[in-house]
Amino acid sequence: MARTFTKIGKEIAICIKSAGPDPSSNSRLRVLMQNAKNASMPKEDVERAIKKATAKDQTDYKEVVYEGYAPYGIAVLVETATDNPTRTVANVRSYFNRCGGSLGTSGCVDYMFEHKCLFKIKNKEGVDIEELELEMIDFGIQEIFAEDDNIIIYGDFEAFGPIQKYIEENGFEIVNAEFERIPSEVKELTDEQVADVEKLLEKLEDDEDVTNVFHNMKE
Repeated sequence: MARTFTKIGKEIAICIKSAGPDPSSNSRLRVLMQNAKNASMPKEDVERAIKKATAKDQTDYKEVVYEGYAPYGIAVLVETATDNPTRTVANVRSYFNRCGGSLGTSGCVDYMFEHKCLFKIKNKEGVDIEELELEMIDFGIQEIFAEDDNIIIYGDFEAFGPIQKYIEENGFEIVNAEFERIPSEVKELTDEQVADVEKLLEKLEDDEDVTNVFHNMKE
């Protein structure tokens, strides 16, 4: 949970730097505040993160994506938010090397993934999913379906803003919103091979600079 709070705090810092600290005019910040609420992040922690992000001495985080291969040719994409890319790339490279993988160059595996936005919103009484899909198709959605009491929406990476605007203007409550990288094809491994790959994934996920890890290994 502490790791999740740290990740959200960094995302808030990056978001405020690009679009300001006012949630009414910073749509991405509104979503991050809702994500924080959904993750049970205390309100005072969110307010502290926003205040810290507007301070003159605020740490300057950069979003850097690293690409490489885990054992058995599994493609791995590592998203980071770091104030020291030199430190981060050294750490990421060491994890790949120690676990039998290799850090690659930019673009070496990115083409194997689709970059999408994902929204989870509260369902409302009387909503017809098929009609909602028809209404939202021009906003860049690719897939929409009901899951328990929620509606799951996948869309183009660039469609995040228009989709969020539609959701808010039509009175839906956003439970969570994020970006995902979905592999176009997945590789199936044996249990022993999966265990080898997971050693690398765990090391990457444990690094404080790493915000997300994506791969094309079949779950």
